[in-house]
Amino acid sequence: MHDIRLERQTLGMRTPLMTAFGEITERELLLLSLTGADGITGIGEAAPLEPYDGVPTDAVAEALMLYAAVLRDAPDDSTGPQLIDACRELADVPQALAAVDLALWDRAGKRAGKPVSALLADDPLERVPVNATVGAMDAEGAARRALQAAEKGFACVKVKVGAGDDAARIAAVRDAVGPGVEIRVDANGVWGVDEAVLAIQTLTPYAIELVEEPVHGVTELRAVRDRVAVRVGMDETAALPGALAAAVADAVCLKVSRCGGLSSLLVQAALVRAGGGDVYLASTYDGPIGIAAAVHAAAALRVELPCGLATLADFDEPVPAALEVVDGMISVPRGPGLL
Repeated sequence: MHDIRLERQTLGMRTPLMTAFGEITERELLLLSLTGADGITGIGEAAPLEPYDGVPTDAVAEALMLYAAVLRDAPDDSTGPQLIDACRELADVPQALAAVDLALWDRAGKRAGKPVSALLADDPLERVPVNATVGAMDAEGAARRALQAAEKGFACVKVKVGAGDDAARIAAVRDAVGPGVEIRVDANGVWGVDEAVLAIQTLTPYAIELVEEPVHGVTELRAVRDRVAVRVGMDETAALPGALAAAVADAVCLKVSRCGGLSSLLVQAALVRAGGGDVYLASTYDGPIGIAAAVHAAAALRVELPCGLATLADFDEPVPAALEVVDGMISVPRGPGLL
């Protein structure tokens, strides 16, 4: 490589997002730029979210500083896997590795003059279905937010649960959006097994599409899945060793940052599908680079379930035109690289 640059970026939320693990008011991201001897620059993004994944931003920054020396001195003919492996030997931090991986894919796309999705698959989707997200707010606010999403063409809304009166919130959302919009709920693993079963049974009359991470842990997810009629999704549990091969969920939410980049995400998606599970993607409120990468991955995987990637509008920044949501879909960026 010729030049390595690291930049911190803070994105403020338009309104605080209430979740089961706390309130999010801003996102701090790390942007990594890799420029080769050919003058082509690839940009990657690290998006740790400590309340969610337990990884401090400073720890990711330290890992990226370690990687910089390896990347700067690497021969120009080094392959992406060789560079990722060399970085991993210094510090195995998935969020930092994701930044390197995305920058390498961005460079590869720009060098080839193709969007990254075309490098990942022969027949990627042109558009990716996405869901709207409603925080753990009061019933009236949740209904208003869900109705706004439905009016914009979203066919699925994900509602945060596990805080406050969940039944009242979901009832209000269903009443607002009617029967034609799917409702997905996300508890971020705050319930115990018995508590989750009771909560899900209470919400079942409202035609729930999927309950995401009702509990945390492979054994716990299996216990809940065996006792409820609603499809169960795995999210945070996917980070646990052996979780993806356990086949204890109907669907698994994969995230570019947690997976360590696109390369690893594709491997993990294949493992989930081999076990009979569906795959969908989401972000930890990533920035534009992270969202673009996830859209390319979802397109390459031809994901059918709505993905949690319609989050850029929640920031105090304009949404890049290439990533705008239209009728509940994000078109795959067509330029070379990620964006």
